[in-house]
Amino acid sequence: MGFFIFTVLCAGVMASVSPAMAWTYRIKKGDTLFKLSKEFGATVSALKNNNGLRTADLILAGDTLWIPDAEAEPMQNSRGQSDLYLLARLISGEARGEPFLGQAAVGAVIMNRLNSKDFPNTIAGNVYKKGEFESVSNGQIWEEVALSALKAAEAAISGYDPTGGALYFYNPAKIHSKDNWIWTRQVIGRIGRHVFAI
Repeated sequence: MGFFIFTVLCAGVMASVSPAMAWTYRIKKGDTLFKLSKEFGATVSALKNNNGLRTADLILAGDTLWIPDAEAEPMQNSRGQSDLYLLARLISGEARGEPFLGQAAVGAVIMNRLNSKDFPNTIAGNVYKKGEFESVSNGQIWEEVALSALKAAEAAISGYDPTGGALYFYNPAKIHSKDNWIWTRQVIGRIGRHVFAI
């Protein structure tokens, strides 16, 4: 449902059907289709086609573009591209503004959960687990996906884990109750604003 709403809201700058392998990018002042094509490895034609830009090359700061993944390859461990983009969305929603290490750490928590009997054995099952992630409940997961979040998701799926096996993460500044269950978890590290625990 959230993806459908997001697509409708952005219909002014996107094609009616988003590309299967893509992420969103918010246009900044000074961006051009040519510049973005060089930065993201997509042709100007592909950018225009995927965003419903029929003839004009004009793009406006603040608008959103779909950036197609021109080099999509099958992921290891039989996990498809949809898992990569879903994980990138979660990372972007939960760790926006964090350094790459912190973003990769959030992705690693999800990957670590796949191997735990206490959690669902799919990325989607973990992302959509009821009450688990603030960005899912408040809709931030459907906002623009940072390129760094996509790279962090790729790293996490490939096995990169700067947390040392964490199954939980949280921002202690956002937990106001001293009785919250998260305080019972053993902390194993901190990266940026997030604490990581088992």
